[in-house]
Amino acid sequence: MSAGVNVTSLPILVTSVTLDGLAQLSNQRLFFFFFLCAYLFMLCSDSLVVYVICSQRSLHRPMFVFVTAVLMNSVAGSTVFYPKLLVDLLRGVRSVQVTLRVCMCEAWLLYSLGTSSFLLLAAMSFDRYVSICRPLLYTVVMSPATVLALLLLCWLLPVGLVGTAVLLASRLPLCRSQLSRIYCDIYSLVSLSCGGRETLLSEVYNLSVIVATVLLPAIFVLFSYSAVLSVCLRRSRSFSSKALSTCLPHLLVFCNYSVSSGVEVLHRRLQAGSQPTASVLTSIFQVMIPTVFNPVVYGLKVTEIRAQLRRLLGCQRAD
Repeated sequence: MSAGVNVTSLPILVTSVTLDGLAQLSNQRLFFFFFLCAYLFMLCSDSLVVYVICSQRSLHRPMFVFVTAVLMNSVAGSTVFYPKLLVDLLRGVRSVQVTLRVCMCEAWLLYSLGTSSFLLLAAMSFDRYVSICRPLLYTVVMSPATVLALLLLCWLLPVGLVGTAVLLASRLPLCRSQLSRIYCDIYSLVSLSCGGRETLLSEVYNLSVIVATVLLPAIFVLFSYSAVLSVCLRRSRSFSSKALSTCLPHLLVFCNYSVSSGVEVLHRRLQAGSQPTASVLTSIFQVMIPTVFNPVVYGLKVTEIRAQLRRLLGCQRAD
């Protein structure tokens, strides 16, 4: 009789997941107020910028279509994340139990929207590259059909790739059901598994998804703006100043997404021995910082949007 078998390493039937990340937030009332302000600010600022773009015909151009798409992604992702978090903080609970199916759906939505934003930023950099480096071809290359095709690619590709990752994770045998998180993510779900060949396959596929939807778009963004900078260095100062001013907001948003996601990914991969509080806070800031930062950048740094906002809010100076 084999008495040395470790029972805890055997697969168990897991139908729900316990998220105990809220236990790491010492003052939940203070965090409730903080996140409520962030959520309301994000909703109001994103909606205002999107309204300005949609209502002004002069802004119906490819660049602003992609800006609208990024902000819509931000609103959708925040709506998946904030309301439930606010309710849990208001109730003062320290752990939340969700069904495995709901957990999978939440991970799929958050990761699909997050990776979609990287692809949209790559499409935006392509638009700026064509506009500045190939201006004579701009109207031909960036036609309405091209813009629509890019939008569909940026939204549907992550849905399929991340959906497959979630499907692979859902088939893994699980040995644990408790996560020090406040929302579900694919990497954490895989970490609950018992290991083995299926877990390795899921991890390899997840890595390939990150490469396809985050790393490659990031490389393309850097290449595009490097080409733009090269052209600007060879042109007049006025042209360079105008061209770089249109690229700066997109670069700021790209850096914001990259740093937030990079810190989260590195922390998840190197979290052995780290404090659970640090894991919870990095996961929160990965979602919160881009959603609050992006509308501020586009509202204040994009000249056309800023001018329309001043006019709408009655701040336009009289000539």
